Amino acid sequence: MYKIAVIDDYQGVAHRFADWGSLLPRAEVTFFHEQIKSEEELAELLQPFDILCVMRERTWFTRSLLEQLPRLRMIASTGNWNAAIDMDATDALGITVCATGSSLTSAGEMTWALLLACARQLPREIAAFGRGGWQETVGMDLAGRTLGLVGLGYTGTAVARYGQAFGMHVLAWSQNMTAEMASAKGAEYVSKEELLRRSDFVSVHVRLSDRTRDMFAEPEFALMKKSAYLINTARGPIVDEAAMVEALRSGRIAGAAADVFWPEPLPADYPLRRQENFIGTSHLGYVTEDSYRIYYGESLQNISAWIDGNPIRIITSVNKEVKYVSQS
Repeated sequence: MYKIAVIDDYQGVAHRFADWGSLLPRAEVTFFHEQIKSEEELAELLQPFDILCVMRERTWFTRSLLEQLPRLRMIASTGNWNAAIDMDATDALGITVCATGSSLTSAGEMTWALLLACARQLPREIAAFGRGGWQETVGMDLAGRTLGLVGLGYTGTAVARYGQAFGMHVLAWSQNMTAEMASAKGAEYVSKEELLRRSDFVSVHVRLSDRTRDMFAEPEFALMKKSAYLINTARGPIVDEAAMVEALRSGRIAGAAADVFWPEPLPADYPLRRQENFIGTSHLGYVTEDSYRIYYGESLQNISAWIDGNPIRIITSVNKEVKYVSQS
């Protein structure tokens, strides 16, 4: 019988979104709800397991950790890639890593919720209402404002549509974008500098890589309008947090909102939790019922297929390519 661990099930809900009982009697499944960051503790906890089901980028699997898991033969990861897994190491150790699909809308919808919260100062107004207050702030209309998108992948494209529906003018830039690509999605292609100077809201939608790490730092904040807001639902390290905190405290920008941080989960005493012109949420962009049905449902399908020796969708270390591979 295979031993399977479903880890980082923070909310204790993974059992609801897939028919794990269908694996019986071929396998038994154990769910873990607390995140464990210590490599030593992780190695001890996971040593008995043949298969891991992991939520993308909640726990990091380094070569040194993987080498301490001699029984591990498969990792069922959620999403189409997972920067937290050393793919060269899994290839070298003969560990299969599987991928799943993703919701094409959940992160974009979360982005728009944060943007609206900034425009209407919703956290402050909701808190004031609970205290018995009334109309403490003056909000901002979105119609006629300028939305700057850094990246136009599926999330950026969804946010572009939302901006257009609200009557906003949409600008776009990324390192590989062209004017034709932006125009096809209803956006105006501009340089990074022009986007920062013109936008009332700047929203980040690029993948984390060596090229994008600290993409937003002091020079970028210096270019933005003092009335502008930064929204980050991509990855925490894309924004230099120290530079963002200084821009918020000094009034260099009006405010910011983020759903992503480093590290995650954040400590309870994390300074940004107390920054008045900052809105933070706990990486909720993909935490929806529809996303979880895809993630856990397709992870279960991958595990079942792997056990039966059927073709599965795997991630390879070469360019993090995703492809179907026959095991026969």
